[in-house]
Amino acid sequence: MLNVAIIGTGNISRLHLEAYLAFPDRCAITHLVDIYPEKAEQKKLDFKLPNAKVFSSHKDILNDPSINLVSICTPPYVHAEIAIDFLKAGKNVIVEKPMAASLEECDAMIKAARESGKIFSPIAQNRFRDPIMNLKTVLDSGKIGKVVHAQVDSFWWRGHSYYDLWWRGTWEKEGGGCTLNHAVHHIDMLGWMLGLPSKVSAVMSNASHDNAEVEDISVAIMQYGGGVCSKGALAQVTSSVIHHGEEQQVIFQGEKARISAPWKIAASISMENGFPQKDGNPPLEKELNDYYNSLPHLTHIAHTGQIDNVLKAIETGGDFLIKGEDGRLTIELITAIYKAGSEGKTIDLPIQKDDPFYTVKGIMSHVPHFYQKTGSVQDFAGNISVGSDYNKK
Repeated sequence: MLNVAIIGTGNISRLHLEAYLAFPDRCAITHLVDIYPEKAEQKKLDFKLPNAKVFSSHKDILNDPSINLVSICTPPYVHAEIAIDFLKAGKNVIVEKPMAASLEECDAMIKAARESGKIFSPIAQNRFRDPIMNLKTVLDSGKIGKVVHAQVDSFWWRGHSYYDLWWRGTWEKEGGGCTLNHAVHHIDMLGWMLGLPSKVSAVMSNASHDNAEVEDISVAIMQYGGGVCSKGALAQVTSSVIHHGEEQQVIFQGEKARISAPWKIAASISMENGFPQKDGNPPLEKELNDYYNSLPHLTHIAHTGQIDNVLKAIETGGDFLIKGEDGRLTIELITAIYKAGSEGKTIDLPIQKDDPFYTVKGIMSHVPHFYQKTGSVQDFAGNISVGSDYNKK
């Protein structure tokens, strides 16, 4: 039986609590920590955890030998500090997205994990969804040929009051806007499937939230070449919290066919004059469809799937899917968008350690502050949405 501590008991902690409670024979939630202890007490009541102990600081439980695994669900600006403290204390750690606010913090977290020998897994729960896992499998099969274009639509919608929450809407505490805290899911998918691009161009703006310093939309173009991509391949990434309807999709155009999540395929064959044949390529479309539909279903999905994956790794000493290096790649792509958007020019990757955008301090001194944050509330009532399940509608 593994004992689990939840650090930060805001809205996202619900998904961690529900995931751990799905495995009552394997783990128990024994510690709840929040700088507002009354929030932790409420979660204790809501989730019927009479034996869980409540604390106001993670430092109070660092040296508790009974704790095996920690889930960090705090605002992003303290992810690195808390994760490093627990790794150095010999605990396994899961940290919510985004992994950290800078590459410098990512590297420090990875170093602490390596030195501790403990599991460190940043949340990227959408990899544990059938449409995303299977899209990756089809892409890796080579059946669509080299990727020539990728389209990432990370469309979300958040009302004006969203940025009134005390830690949101500032570069210091949120670490960024929709690119870091919403599109992180889809940018993780892109990095997982295509790897690191060679160049990035971007623009960003704040079109609807004049109570926030950070962007509420960014549009990026990434240049690839090599690996699963053809020379000259491009990816376009739109990150937004101003899109009504919140349509979210990831599309890959290959040399032979187009595939996406939600799952959709199309394959073209050229006529003599270069125009596509009217009926496309039915044999290839059928092959792709049959292959996709033959792939196995995940036993557990989303947060529950990732937490199950980590629990198994602790229990067996085996491998796990999402490591610190995966989270770092996502942060590098996001940082590249911020750097390109702030400097107004195309930038080269990878980002070097002497680059101002490698550190939180450097990012904060170079990014635009679109507006001044004007509201600050401690907490909101009501449910939150966590995005698409990527199943066909």
